[in-house]
Amino acid sequence: MALAVSEHLRMTKPGHIAKPTLLTIAWPIFIEQSLRILIGTVDTFMVSHVSDGAVAALGVANQFVVLALICFNFIGIGASVVITHHVGANDRAGAEKIVTTAIAVNTWIGLVASLVAFSFAAPLLRLMQLPEELQVYARPFLTLMGGTLFMEAMNTAIGAALRAHGYTRDAMVVTVIQNILNISLSCVLLFGLFGAPRMGVTGVALASVASRVVASIIFWVLLDRRLKLMLHVRDFFDLQLGRIKRILHIGLPAAGEHMSYWVSLMVITSFVARLGGDSLATMTYTQNVQRLVILFSMALGLGTEILIGRLIGAGEFEEAYRQVLRSVRTGLMISSAAILLVAAAAPQLLGLFSHDAAVIAGGVLLLRLSIIYEPGRVFNIVIINALRATGDARFPIQVAMFSQWCLSVPLCWLVGVRLHWGLPGIWAVMMIEEWTRGLIMYRRWAKRDWLKYAHRSREQVAGDTLPIVPEM
Repeated sequence: MALAVSEHLRMTKPGHIAKPTLLTIAWPIFIEQSLRILIGTVDTFMVSHVSDGAVAALGVANQFVVLALICFNFIGIGASVVITHHVGANDRAGAEKIVTTAIAVNTWIGLVASLVAFSFAAPLLRLMQLPEELQVYARPFLTLMGGTLFMEAMNTAIGAALRAHGYTRDAMVVTVIQNILNISLSCVLLFGLFGAPRMGVTGVALASVASRVVASIIFWVLLDRRLKLMLHVRDFFDLQLGRIKRILHIGLPAAGEHMSYWVSLMVITSFVARLGGDSLATMTYTQNVQRLVILFSMALGLGTEILIGRLIGAGEFEEAYRQVLRSVRTGLMISSAAILLVAAAAPQLLGLFSHDAAVIAGGVLLLRLSIIYEPGRVFNIVIINALRATGDARFPIQVAMFSQWCLSVPLCWLVGVRLHWGLPGIWAVMMIEEWTRGLIMYRRWAKRDWLKYAHRSREQVAGDTLPIVPEM
């Protein structure tokens, strides 16, 4: 493994800023995101060999971890965009300052989260209404996984910095190594292989922590080798308010948009739960299969964000405009091809999750409706990431809040529950909302309303300290 990492490090000249194409950026992101989802799936699969109660306990304990990861990610998202502006302007020193600030801020947030999880695991689990008999599983998991969140916070910031500089393969390689270690150690400690003690849920948590430690070490090595950057103790205390504001200007709206989406989806899922267990199972299994297609759009969106951020930093606004149109076309082709394949194989794919004919038939219908659904998602994911890269970060969350809470949520209740159209009706409403929001985003890009934010972002890279004017 050490040889593999060493060989990977030699592939690119240290300190060199790569200028890759959309697909060369996007495919490592796709694999990385797929593997990140796999980490949680593997932990759940492993713990299922202990008991169903252990799985339930893991799910509750993991809610705190996921909340912390959302906080780390909004710093990572904001920093990534601001870094690309400096990279595009060939401002290495400015990019290094943003990288240093992002790592320092995330480390402090991570230390607070780690301290809370480690010191107050039992009260947190009681607050989340976990039965006392299940706390024996959840407490060690939350203590270990939560207590090392500061490393995940640093990993998130360093990974964002590497991707912003074009080194998307590095984050992918680290995630591959992390998965291999996690799976291997989980098997050893869960089943007591090679003379190791059988440690149950605690063993799975220890395996995850060990893989996280190794990932963190590799990320720090990559930070030095790729960006020629090493932080000193003073860097963690030298937090410039102006840099933090620039990061949060992008990161906070992005976090708000993600939170709005997931919370509205939770509310809609509660409507589906009213329709019965079969409907809830159908939606859950369908979403698991559909996620394979969504990952393509996510990878292209993040790749587009990196490219557009660089172009904005370089002042190449017209090329940025054309790049987004190319990204949307590429996304529509790839997403449409992927969902057509998934829809064709829907009975077999859903059969991996359930043997209930009614559930499979319902899921097949939803996946075939998704042939229309998924292209609309491409508009949203690609263009929202592009708008964010220009500095136009507030418009997407404003539209999302209105679209999701004034249209999607009430109409899903009306159509699915009140009018008894069931899960297909709810799916149709979600599809219409996705397309409506996506077309609004496309109109925003086509009308070039983002240009004033792009100019402002470019001025900030050049050293302009004028405050950002809130969007009306």
